[in-house]
Amino acid sequence: MSKNIIPHSYQISKENRLASNNHSSFVLWFTGLSGSGKSTIANVVEQKLFQRGINTYTLDGDNIRKGINKDLSFSPGDRTENIRRIAEIANLLVDAGLVVLAAFVSPYKKDRENIRTIVKDINFVEIYINTSVDECERRDVKGLYKRARAGEIKNMTGISAPYEAPENPDIEIKTENESIEDAAERIIEFIKPKLKLKNE
Repeated sequence: MSKNIIPHSYQISKENRLASNNHSSFVLWFTGLSGSGKSTIANVVEQKLFQRGINTYTLDGDNIRKGINKDLSFSPGDRTENIRRIAEIANLLVDAGLVVLAAFVSPYKKDRENIRTIVKDINFVEIYINTSVDECERRDVKGLYKRARAGEIKNMTGISAPYEAPENPDIEIKTENESIEDAAERIIEFIKPKLKLKNE
């Protein structure tokens, strides 16, 4: 099958799109427990980037699982496939010239390393939203922890399934000690050099 697949070369390249956008493209990967604040912080970061004229797109766990990955469960194997597909989508969006914000629990180190391989290490910024299980459970925005404790949800990360925390993330945000606004500003400052804007 694969020998019958021949990629087509198009006239507009990634470099053309980056030049048109006047900024580089890469992936901001937000990882952490459910309820840690990944999507909330990613949302604020995207707003700040948008205000600066940066072309962005956000990929979010719940939204992806309602669409392209709705056929996947939360088993370890399906979690890996979920992240693999998302990484491939993110890679396409990077090629399109966008700064991609991806907010996913992504509990396994091997899966996050695979993302680096797919999008290339230079295009990958790992942001660990470090919030304790106790705090996530206290917030329980979606009611998932309560259901997991009641046995209604199996393979709940942090409760009945493991979360392998990043050892050397590019950025670590401790939401119990840092405001959303401060966290977002710190991320923006970190990625400014990667954006390579001509007017900054």
